Amino acid sequence: MKFGIFYELQCPRPWEADTEQKLYQNALSQVELADKLGYHYAWEVEHHFLEEYSHSPQPEVFLAAASQRTKQIRLGHGIIQLTTNHPARVAEKVACLDLVSNGRVEFGMGEGASITELGPFNRQMEDKQAVWEDGVRCVLPMFKDGGWEYEGPYFKFPLRNVLPKPVQKPHPPLWVACSQLETIEMAGRCGIGALGFQFLSAEMAHAWVHAYYNSFVLRQKKLADYQSNCNIAMVSYFMCAETDEEARRRADGVTFFQFSLAYYSSSRNRERAAPGTVSLWDEYLKWKTENPELAEKALTGGLIGSPETIRRKLRRFESSHVDQIILLNQAGKNTHPHICESLELFAREVMPEFVGKEPEHQEWKRKVLAREIELEDIDTTPYKDRAGVGKGVAINRLATAAA
Repeated sequence: MKFGIFYELQCPRPWEADTEQKLYQNALSQVELADKLGYHYAWEVEHHFLEEYSHSPQPEVFLAAASQRTKQIRLGHGIIQLTTNHPARVAEKVACLDLVSNGRVEFGMGEGASITELGPFNRQMEDKQAVWEDGVRCVLPMFKDGGWEYEGPYFKFPLRNVLPKPVQKPHPPLWVACSQLETIEMAGRCGIGALGFQFLSAEMAHAWVHAYYNSFVLRQKKLADYQSNCNIAMVSYFMCAETDEEARRRADGVTFFQFSLAYYSSSRNRERAAPGTVSLWDEYLKWKTENPELAEKALTGGLIGSPETIRRKLRRFESSHVDQIILLNQAGKNTHPHICESLELFAREVMPEFVGKEPEHQEWKRKVLAREIELEDIDTTPYKDRAGVGKGVAINRLATAAA
């Protein structure tokens, strides 16, 4: 396995004049530390107008800053919204970041989460997947040398040469956000890396990894002319401390993350209250007081615990052949010192065992792609429970108090 870190840049109220500045500066310091510790990826989302849940509308700015403070770590768009950005602007952003980072960009693409985000850009929930597909067809040929023109149902682009071009040829590795489990199979069919979900069990991981690889190998049908990227990643809540009890105490922000994502995902069309009319942090504290058992249960999942506990959980997923584990511990009001200590302890006590087995995994992948190993087609019907989707969020169980 390889390991990454993940940022929504959560910013719960109350806000002071320098709250967002400290948030960004601390996150950049964490990425710098992760690079020194040997983590492989740093992923950053794009979201708009989602108060407290995500203050990250321009991930390329954050990642560009991170590129100048790091040397090896890959810098991942997780994701750029193809629904709210013109394809030419996307191609320009990705290429510029690839240049300033000396070829370290991972290009994740997605649709956007809610009408709160999409509405101001004149996009609707019901056609966002179609817009995404049209965006993929339009943007990827822009990385090639020479001009490109396009006329699709949602994007039209006259003949132009989109500049600059990325360092990585023909383009940075491609990923797609998988906010629903069924999207994993779609990612495989499209020949694109699958990014952004959590499996509830090793059995679930086994089934969906098989579905992804079989779609990639046997049923691939690209949306455009691009280089395939065979990778499957799992985002998981994360906090590593000397004891399980201390890890859970330090990871309280994970529960806020689940609550706030449920808040923005629970209503019709996912549209929320007018700006400034709700303190999500206050609503969370109220919910937590009224639902202590649910709040406590939220901290039992993911990779939260002592090094031995996390090591045991990771071993259960080894045989599933997940390519990458992406660790999310900038959540709620988790503190900067605790996040740094967690990254350091995990890198020292847990990560070496699993990184050391990466050559074995790559050999397994080579044989699967060459069809020297034929994977069983496993029925994924028993493994479609949305409770584990969206970075482990049990949406239907956490949203009631804030609906």
